[in-house]
Amino acid sequence: MNNEIVNRFAIAGEAASCERYGNGHINETYLAVSTSGARYILQKINQTVFRDVPALMRNISSVCEFLRARDPDPRHSMRIVPPREGGSFLYDESGAAWRMYDFVEDSLCLEAPETAEDFYQSAVAFGTFQRQLAEFPAETLAETIPHFHDTPDRFRQLHEAADSDPLGRKKLVARELEFAFAREEEAGALVGMLAKGELPLRVTHNDTKLNNVMLDASTRKPLCVIDLDTVMPGLAAYDFGDSIRFGASTAAEDERDLEKVTMSLPLFETFVRGFTSACTTLTANERETLPMGAKLMTLECGIRFLADYLVGDTYFRIHRPDHNLDRCRTQFKLVADMEAKWAEMARIVSKA
Repeated sequence: MNNEIVNRFAIAGEAASCERYGNGHINETYLAVSTSGARYILQKINQTVFRDVPALMRNISSVCEFLRARDPDPRHSMRIVPPREGGSFLYDESGAAWRMYDFVEDSLCLEAPETAEDFYQSAVAFGTFQRQLAEFPAETLAETIPHFHDTPDRFRQLHEAADSDPLGRKKLVARELEFAFAREEEAGALVGMLAKGELPLRVTHNDTKLNNVMLDASTRKPLCVIDLDTVMPGLAAYDFGDSIRFGASTAAEDERDLEKVTMSLPLFETFVRGFTSACTTLTANERETLPMGAKLMTLECGIRFLADYLVGDTYFRIHRPDHNLDRCRTQFKLVADMEAKWAEMARIVSKA
């Protein structure tokens, strides 16, 4: 079946093989190889998460075309392989949506940094992505997941989950709810600045983990940013902050021993240096909001885990009882640690 799908795209030659590839949790990903030896990434798009596939693919196509016009190197931006009948994706007979990209050759993708230099290079990659798209009209992009980084709206969802309390779990998380709601007022700081025109609307990636950066296999320097499904209008602090939330933590996202969970200032400084050196288009206000981006993205993630725990773990996949509660607690511990290190975080950003 998949070979038939592969042959519907404008590949070099015919399909020779098509096997599952990678460990993504949203879309089904396959490595397709043609009779010419060319390699491609084939994906079955998750239409439960991404309900408007045409809008999703318009986002990706327009961003990729914009990037390619500024840097034609085929390894420096994702390159969509069009279906033979035209367009940027296709539907099969069952209604499933498929797309294809050229495989980025001589590259590697890391699940976690092996050295501080790897983390630095991811910062360069995402900073470069922001700089290259600084003149892109962000308002023309669709919201593939509406209100994705609308922190006040995430608090609304948490209030609803706590008020409904369908499983009677609210009494178990009184301390976590108190922690979250004590910070609700400041959660609207960034969207408030955007509304006042104090921050520019940017093209944001919204999933800035290291495994969404392709590195050159020889030099380990960044080639391009991948997984553009959540590319939407947003704020530069969102992308910076999500990288810190995930990459500067000293423990796993679901670590039960909270004594192990801190925000590493050396890693924070490493990422700040890489991001700001590459993203030379940041305004003064954007630079100042980078620490707030780290805090709010971490707080937002924590309240999403908490809300999901309250309603019965319906969104985030769990692998043990209270898994989402464990995840929530690590995020809140990171927030508290950031607050304790706030002056130093601001100093690091100011001197970068």
